[in-house]
Amino acid sequence: MSPNDGITLAGREIDPVRGGLLFLVAGMALAGYGGYDHLQQQQAIETAEPVEATVLETDVDATSSASSPDADYYPFVRYEYAYGGKTYTATGVYPASVRRSYDTRSGAGKVVDDYEAGETVTAYVTPDAPEDAFLRRERSNAPFVAIGIGAVLALLGGRSALRGRRTS
Repeated sequence: MSPNDGITLAGREIDPVRGGLLFLVAGMALAGYGGYDHLQQQQAIETAEPVEATVLETDVDATSSASSPDADYYPFVRYEYAYGGKTYTATGVYPASVRRSYDTRSGAGKVVDDYEAGETVTAYVTPDAPEDAFLRRERSNAPFVAIGIGAVLALLGGRSALRGRRTS
């Protein structure tokens, strides 16, 4: 790629400075979201109250993208619980809003194997968001993945913007 090559977005060529700034901002936003989610996860673990929940169904969800032939697997557990006089249904296994993925179906299946439909389990509820319960008081590394991807995008965007500015 020569310094004069631009970035094409929606059929329009964007100069390296604007394209770099776009990636810089997008990367910072993604990294910021990951950091925010990590803090929310930590706060949820610290303030959560245990409640009894009934498992309604379990499964392993699989997703793949056109850019990668490999699938990501996600444990799915739907459960019902009561808190503050109201009944809720949730699917959160971990406290992070970014779902933890597994490289293999069996990896996600090991999580799901801990829960069986009709079984009573302990769920954790934060008083300020009782609708967002979770089953495992464990930290997920998913927010760090978002931070890492965001940081790489921001660095590449900043590099492109600086290089484009030098050649202008």
